[in-house]
Amino acid sequence: MRTFYAVFDTNVLVSALMSKRADSPTVLLLDYVLDGRIVLLYNEDIIREYKEVLHRSKFDFSEDSIHDLIELVKTGLFLDPTESGETFPDIDDRVFYEVALSKEDGYVVTGNTKHFPKSPIVVTPAEMMQIVQETNK
Repeated sequence: MRTFYAVFDTNVLVSALMSKRADSPTVLLLDYVLDGRIVLLYNEDIIREYKEVLHRSKFDFSEDSIHDLIELVKTGLFLDPTESGETFPDIDDRVFYEVALSKEDGYVVTGNTKHFPKSPIVVTPAEMMQIVQETNK
C-alpha cells in the first residue's frame, strides 16, 4: 500500500464534518488518514486556521469533534513551509500550498482549486480519492 502526503484545506474538514454520507469524498479521505493511506501535512499556522474556522458558531461543531479532528491532523507530519513565490487571492491559503511543497509528492486537497496556483499538486477531494484508489489497486 502506497502512502500519500497531503494538506487538507479547511473546507475539506468542514465538508467532512457536515456530511451526512459516509461515502462522500471528504469523509472517505479522513478514513484514508485513519488507515494510513494518507499522512496529513501541517504546521502551527494550519492548526490555528483549522481551530478558528471549525469553532465558528455557524457550524455548531461539538468541541469533541473539533478536538478529535485536530488530534488526527497532528498524527501527521509537521513541516515548515517552502517559499513558493506564488501570489494568492487569499493570503491565508499560501501556507497550505507551501507546506505541501515541503514534502516531495505532497498534495493540497481543496474544494476551492481556484484559490490556488494551477498545479498538479492541487486537487479536489474526488481527485485525491481517485489518485489513492488507482494507485492502491
